[in-house]
Amino acid sequence: MRLGILGGTFDPVHNGHLLLAERCREECRLDRVAFLPAGIPPHKLTQSITDGNSRAEMLSLAIVGRSEFVVDRRELKRTEPCFTVATLAELREEDPDRELVFLMGADSLADFPKWKAPGRILELAEIAVVNRGGAPIPDLSPLIEQFGASATGRVQIVTIPGIEIASRDIRERVRLGKSIRYLVPRAVECYIAEHRLYS
Repeated sequence: MRLGILGGTFDPVHNGHLLLAERCREECRLDRVAFLPAGIPPHKLTQSITDGNSRAEMLSLAIVGRSEFVVDRRELKRTEPCFTVATLAELREEDPDRELVFLMGADSLADFPKWKAPGRILELAEIAVVNRGGAPIPDLSPLIEQFGASATGRVQIVTIPGIEIASRDIRERVRLGKSIRYLVPRAVECYIAEHRLYS
């Protein structure tokens, strides 16, 4: 089984996240994609984010009817910052025969060498670097030079249409009383309104 891992704050999940997951599912031949909402993101320790249960509920609403998509809440149970390498190691330990594919945006690739144990991440999982349509294809040679055999053949570029949707913009639109229709699934839009999130 090939499992795609898509982490993030998902505050809120939007149609860009779903398109990324679907395109990676196809291009990387994934049997399933797990959305992992972050509990305490190490790069957002000073930022206020919506409680984890609400973010996970919105994810669950967004993927209703898609058996290939699941929400994994493991990071929400942690009381310390969540690092990708720890989550991947846990997933590998649960099922050593399962192939893991970590999905990341091309904008994160430049910072990847600064992540906690990037070499170990490459040992635990393949990486799908998602590039938005129209953007230059990321140069993988520095990554391969730095990590050598660990990176060779384990990094794939997946291109998706250049849809510019960002969670922070959605939060701002809600705060200003503007429409978010077609930016998020309808069920997520209703959840945000019902629970008065971001307003």
